[in-house]
Amino acid sequence: MAKKSPSFICQACGAVHSRWQGKCDACGAWNSIAEESPATVSLPVAHRSGRKGRLIELQSLAGSSESPPRTQTRIAEFDRVTGGGIVPGSVLLIGGDPGIGKSTLLIQVSATLARAGHRVIYVSGEEAVEQVRLRAERLGLANAPVELAAETNVEDIAATLSQGRTPAMVVIDSIQTMWTDTAESAPGTVTQVRSSAQILIRYAKQAGAAVILVGHVTKDGQIAGPRVVEHMVDAVLSFEGDGAHQFRILRAQKNRFGPTDEIGVFEMTGLGLEEVANPSELFLSNRDRGAPGTAVYAGMEGTRPVLVEIQALVVPTSLGTPRRAVVGWDPSRLSMVLAVLEARCGIKLGGHDVHLNVAGGFRISEPAADLAVAAALVSSLSGAVLPADSVYFGEISLTGAARPVPHAPARLKEAAKLGFARAVLPDAKNKERGGKEREGGASPIPLDVIGSLADLVAGIAARGTRRSPRAVEEA
Repeated sequence: MAKKSPSFICQACGAVHSRWQGKCDACGAWNSIAEESPATVSLPVAHRSGRKGRLIELQSLAGSSESPPRTQTRIAEFDRVTGGGIVPGSVLLIGGDPGIGKSTLLIQVSATLARAGHRVIYVSGEEAVEQVRLRAERLGLANAPVELAAETNVEDIAATLSQGRTPAMVVIDSIQTMWTDTAESAPGTVTQVRSSAQILIRYAKQAGAAVILVGHVTKDGQIAGPRVVEHMVDAVLSFEGDGAHQFRILRAQKNRFGPTDEIGVFEMTGLGLEEVANPSELFLSNRDRGAPGTAVYAGMEGTRPVLVEIQALVVPTSLGTPRRAVVGWDPSRLSMVLAVLEARCGIKLGGHDVHLNVAGGFRISEPAADLAVAAALVSSLSGAVLPADSVYFGEISLTGAARPVPHAPARLKEAAKLGFARAVLPDAKNKERGGKEREGGASPIPLDVIGSLADLVAGIAARGTRRSPRAVEEA
């Protein structure tokens, strides 16, 4: 028999190479190719069977469809992100940085479901049963009827899950520690992760049990392992947070049974994760009202309005290339706002270092924060303190125009609920905003161009003790 040559598989994307090389040609990752036994590589082969294919029934696009049944976990923030609860037979993949609280969140969800009368099984491949019990005891959940196991072989896990009543939820912590007899490579490799996930997904679909897989993340925040696993599962959730803050955010990156723009906000305490019903109030709890360079941004995360504080610091630099440091926002977006302020408003920032931070460890992805960032930058440069009862939201175009953003009425109502009387936003000349948004919301101050915002801040500076940004540049 001819000797089979070894295969080299990229651990980032799963691409197969005939020899080792430093860079993967498929995904561009460096030092991600590892040698694996040829028996473990499952390449697509041609269909050699002579059996004639059976006819399948074709359905019409029109027709009635029912929403999938859901099992509510009774943790409102978790149910919000999943779309109203977990769907039986679905598979969820949740990732997050080490120590962020993934296991704490899942043990709380498991205990809540188990106390409601559902069968829940928690399988840990990283910790012993005693360690899981200690965590549950520390959280006050030791009396919850959750079934525990410490195992890494997926065949043994699937055989155990098939005994007795079908569980409502199964937690696998984590998928990188699982291995199967059908693959000879080490646990955590592409072949093992993909094969183990396939066995667990097949069990979930056949038995009708919801399976939650915990995944490790890489340095850049992406879930480790082959990307094909994210395509195989029904939902991909990301548990985000900063170790220096107590806030934790559960965000859906993919969801076949619900929206992908909802977030769930939790607060890490000594007794575990607690739900935050009003995240805006929590993010603004320690706001410094008398400091220049701060602006409150009225954003939207799914159907929920969220108010956060944006902090900017503009200082002269002695370096040849000014520094641009951003935390919680897109650095490219900041560069665009700085260019518009310089080109359209005459505010020179080329000789200043710019530091931007979103308070509370929150991350902003929508372009509606442009106006708030611009207001904070101009305020920091001029030294003018923005009004404490104003919020800002709107998109800035390269022409210097302020463009309206969706869901303005919800943003204004949330601002009024927290005591903000005014809102600086683009001019209301579109169908969505009309005139109803003035009812029960903050009083809008419309802007048509970004220059109006600079003049507004300059007027605030003229009434105070500091000079306007244009006066600073002229001096």
